[in-house]
Amino acid sequence: MENLSLNGYGLLSLVFINSFIFILFAYSFTKLKTPRNWLSFSLFSVYVIAHFTEMYGFPFTIYWFSGWLSKLYPNVNLFSHENGHIFHTLLGMQGDPHLGFFHALSLLFIFFGLGTVVYAWGILSETQKKNELATTGPYAFVRHPQYVGFILIIFGLFVQWPTLITLILFPILATVYVQLSYKEDKDLFKKFGKEYEKYAKDTPMFVPRASEL
Repeated sequence: MENLSLNGYGLLSLVFINSFIFILFAYSFTKLKTPRNWLSFSLFSVYVIAHFTEMYGFPFTIYWFSGWLSKLYPNVNLFSHENGHIFHTLLGMQGDPHLGFFHALSLLFIFFGLGTVVYAWGILSETQKKNELATTGPYAFVRHPQYVGFILIIFGLFVQWPTLITLILFPILATVYVQLSYKEDKDLFKKFGKEYEKYAKDTPMFVPRASEL
């Protein structure tokens, strides 16, 4: 295997900077009040670190499957950073992967997820000050837009640079978000009673109704 730095890896500063940005974002928009909240934040942090470690540090997943992949793609330098975009590489797509379909798709999910979390947090903060139920903005389409946003972010990261660890963590983290949503539903029902019951009846948890888009 060639020198990592020549292939676009071994860049620990980029691992740290990118991980710090995403973890700080999650910390800023996560209520760390219960063990389950801390669990979701911790899993998200591990997910992000694992993602950027393999993207800029060392490609553990590619190394792990290098024997099998080298037989399928004998003329491909699997340890080149560009070929670390696995979906782009395995499908034999040509050109710069940063300008390709999967990279564009991943950015769409990531930025839409980030925007959803920020927008939803702003509305939630205002309604909490007034002791009101949040039903406008993204809350008019789904009951838990912030969790939807975080799921979109981790999915976007996975599409851009899939790894073995993030493949394992993705369903676990998504399950934790779902469980948190059910817990919040119960708490909000206790607080707002029939008002929340009607809101929950009219508004899906995660996926907007097609007629409302």
